[in-house]
Amino acid sequence: MKINPEYQSRRLPEPQPVFNENPALVDPQAAEPNLGDDSFLDSYSRTVGAVVNRVAPSVVNIRVEGKEGRGGGGSGFVIAPDGFILTNSHVVHDGAKFEVTLHDTRSFPAQLIGEDPDTDLAVIRIDAPQLQHVRLADSAGIRVGQIAVAIGSPYGFQQTVTSGIVSALGRSMRSESGRLMDDIIQTDAALNPGNSGGPLVNSAGEVIGVNTAVILPAQGICFAIGSNTAQFVAGWLIKDGRIRRSAIGVAGQNVPLHPRVVRFHKLLRERGVLIAEIERHSPAARAGMRQGDIIVGYKGQPIASIDDLHKKLVASEIGVPSPVMLLRQTEKLFVMVIPEELKTSTRKAAR
Repeated sequence: MKINPEYQSRRLPEPQPVFNENPALVDPQAAEPNLGDDSFLDSYSRTVGAVVNRVAPSVVNIRVEGKEGRGGGGSGFVIAPDGFILTNSHVVHDGAKFEVTLHDTRSFPAQLIGEDPDTDLAVIRIDAPQLQHVRLADSAGIRVGQIAVAIGSPYGFQQTVTSGIVSALGRSMRSESGRLMDDIIQTDAALNPGNSGGPLVNSAGEVIGVNTAVILPAQGICFAIGSNTAQFVAGWLIKDGRIRRSAIGVAGQNVPLHPRVVRFHKLLRERGVLIAEIERHSPAARAGMRQGDIIVGYKGQPIASIDDLHKKLVASEIGVPSPVMLLRQTEKLFVMVIPEELKTSTRKAAR
């Protein structure tokens, strides 16, 4: 390429000195002398980093060997220095052997302490020294929009961190046992298979939930069991190896009520639970309930669904006489029922 002689003869003006008392305006390197990498992180990044540093040493990878030789796994986290680890029930269910790998790559065999499929929670235990455990927050204080950090082992990639916010509170979802789980946290912190059982953490490094499920193929819709539920269930599993619940011995289905019946009896709901089956010698049978009756109230509270009835049949109701309001054809009547403890073997049939 030929260069025009006219441009060759032109010379740029000599640079003029700039006088300023602030050397940073002259020398860019003088503005940030001897800065470390942390100086380039914004406050959000520093918060997430601090959370990970505090919680990650307590997060574990769980490998499960099934009774038929099939393998699986998930995540968990240490909740006590003596080796108790909280995870999901569906991670360890039907497992024959369990192996836990810690943050520092040490591996230990684990023992199943107890599981509760109705809340999808389980506790296992390892015999290992120098375990760092997490702190559980009060999930009643969670607010939509606050930072949420998930740590786990999706697809076996240990110590994977994702972050987002709490998207919604008070969600409900079905456990694998069919029972409705309440007070579920929705987050957009990305979860994948293998994240199950890992912690969902707030900006203070406290666990606010146990990661449990995602909606596929949707993106950014993930769920965690609230830490208050987790703390309650874990306490009972460590103490007794199971959760106690009550039952009255009926199988039912949700049905609508005729508007005239609702108005005549001044009912608060337009639906109830139709009794489809009554177990022999059950509390319901002894109370005089019949197949075809519709349960519309329990201890003065309206019952519009099987889930409403489940919420009332907690452990504290075992052995306590309680009034049940029924509709028998068009007649309203009350019976006294004394719930019994729900047996594991009849958990899906008896309510």
